[in-house]
Amino acid sequence: MPKLVGKSTRVVEHDGLTIDELAGNVASKEDTLSVARVFVANPTSEPWLTLDYDEWLCVLKGKVELHSETNGQTSVLTVLAGETVFVSKGERFRPVFPVGDTEYIPVCIPAFKPERCIREEDGCSDVAANLRMLHGTVSSESSAPADMSTDHVDQLYHMCQKSLWDEAFASGKAYFPPTFEADGYFTHATSVPSRLIQTANHFYTATIGDWICLELSNEALKNVGITTRYEEPKPVGELDTGKDWTDWRCPHIFGGIPTQLSGFVCKTYPMKRNEQGKFLSIDGLVDEE
Repeated sequence: MPKLVGKSTRVVEHDGLTIDELAGNVASKEDTLSVARVFVANPTSEPWLTLDYDEWLCVLKGKVELHSETNGQTSVLTVLAGETVFVSKGERFRPVFPVGDTEYIPVCIPAFKPERCIREEDGCSDVAANLRMLHGTVSSESSAPADMSTDHVDQLYHMCQKSLWDEAFASGKAYFPPTFEADGYFTHATSVPSRLIQTANHFYTATIGDWICLELSNEALKNVGITTRYEEPKPVGELDTGKDWTDWRCPHIFGGIPTQLSGFVCKTYPMKRNEQGKFLSIDGLVDEE
């Protein structure tokens, strides 16, 4: 017979943004799906997001713009009142709310959790911090389970010296970064492009020569037995991680990168540096600040 499973719970109230969860891990203590009602009082935008769930956004009032990137080109899908848009698991997109008084209902399967939503923002915003508190994931150590799979994110990014990649490619052998063994037999990567320049300037400015960024297919790697896991940031060689990276979860690839077989490296992006070795941008991926 029908039964009550929960009640509306205010999970966000910040600068004109309110989110009332109607069902989910907070409102009904259930992980199958989540339903919420979101009200945006003023024009604003979210950071770039990558979801570990399927999401339907049903716009009731106003409009929502969903920005996405393909081959370095940004496209915008405008969703008007009365329309519903679907965002599949693993898609990278940026929601923009160009007008105030916008209202929509997001439905997520499985239910929303902070660790299922990668936010490309510096530090931890007040909204993200409150959501983690409500979901019982306050500390960085608990922000994602230890065995978190990265199957949902297909695009991974690895930065390397162009000369070392070219050498491996010419030999026909797999590429391994210079610190592969010292770091624990894995290849460093990220699924958040906006972190690449910061990471490069933390670890690699002392190196000489050209660098490139490889866009890798997680699915292709998995199909040949190369596993990838999200873990806390780890040192590169003898260099420790950044002090402000405690909220990051980084995909570590436990193996090298095949150079000759197709499907593993989707794109190669040149990285721009200045005369002092500082990294400035990644052509077609990360703009210069």
